[in-house]
Amino acid sequence: MHYQLEMVTRETVVIRLFGELDHHAVEQIRAKISAAIFQGTVTTIIWNLQGLSFMDSSGVGLVLGRMRELEAVAGRTILLNPSPTMRKVFQFSGLGPWMMDATEEQAIDRVRGIVNG
Repeated sequence: MHYQLEMVTRETVVIRLFGELDHHAVEQIRAKISAAIFQGTVTTIIWNLQGLSFMDSSGVGLVLGRMRELEAVAGRTILLNPSPTMRKVFQFSGLGPWMMDATEEQAIDRVRGIVNG
């Protein structure tokens, strides 16, 4: 498992996941993401899943947990480019409305449009 965490604006972080996201990888990622949220500046997480080949239930839990943390700051989550299998998992988990097929730039522009209203 490999990941990249990039602050694209003061409020928006893009998390790119590659390979297989399982319980062990989730533990590594959770602390970094939560720290960024609790510092008080992050209000949007864009999860770029294009390079992710596998995700178990702990990966869904990772996303749901960060969504709960973002609720305190009226934050947003975008699940970008999930595979067909992950798309089904997200639909069954109630995360369908947060999925988006687009480029990172399009997702960032969408967030800006929501914020600027």
